[in-house]
Amino acid sequence: MGNKALGLLEVQGYSVALAACDKACKQSNVKVVGMDCNNPIEGDNAQIPVVVQVRFVGGIDDVKEALEISKMEAEKYIDSRNINTHFISSYDTQIERIIKNGKVKIK
Repeated sequence: MGNKALGLLEVQGYSVALAACDKACKQSNVKVVGMDCNNPIEGDNAQIPVVVQVRFVGGIDDVKEALEISKMEAEKYIDSRNINTHFISSYDTQIERIIKNGKVKIK
């Protein structure tokens, strides 16, 4: 995985995350390497009681494209204020184990 870009997508709702990463994977050359779930800031008062982070790796342009596509797909279901993306153009190999960690296990 060294010398690859890393994209992070955070959305409210597991189904939103799945729809967004499915669309991104179908339309760009990326691989999902991790998913994690957390409670939203609003806790039990949140309309959707889970925040899901999806982690993509691939080439720089592919990861940028995947983040754009996944954000547009997520906006079909939730307010854009509940969507966060972050891009790392070349992540250090020391974080490979960390990006694969999460409550959702990918086998």
